[in-house]
Amino acid sequence: MNGQVLFTVLVSAVGLERVAELTVSRRNAGWSLARGGVEFGRDHYPFMVVLHTGLLVGALVEVWVRRPDAVPVLAWTMLALVAASQVLRWWCIATLGRQWNTRVIVVPGAPRVTGGPYRRLSHPNYVAVVVEGLALPLVHSAWVTAVVFTVLNGLLLATRIRTENTALTRLA
Repeated sequence: MNGQVLFTVLVSAVGLERVAELTVSRRNAGWSLARGGVEFGRDHYPFMVVLHTGLLVGALVEVWVRRPDAVPVLAWTMLALVAASQVLRWWCIATLGRQWNTRVIVVPGAPRVTGGPYRRLSHPNYVAVVVEGLALPLVHSAWVTAVVFTVLNGLLLATRIRTENTALTRLA
């Protein structure tokens, strides 16, 4: 099997992971809203969906159209980072439990989670997003996608983290 096909399988697997994530997110968002949860940052959410979809589509298009050569040492290193970002993401999801979803929804009176990866980082899920957004395309040397996603994601995260921090002050 050639490298482009293997890369397509990897990106498809990440896409399936996203579907699993969205399934958990919808369930948890419903739980939060049923308990009086208030959503923040609704305006930037559609951009986030388009950007994350664009990462997967962009990486595939770049690899199949530009046909960059995969550099083995880079590919294996980036694949390890992609795997590590998935582990970190699911650790965040498990730690937050029902409070985790892809939106920013605060349930009045819910305790702030400070365990797991949140013990050391305020926003560990975003660390996973940044690492994956850079590493996934670079598994097959799709550097244009890696750079474009990283820049746009940086702009989005500035808004997202500000929104989330404001929402979290409501937990007190």
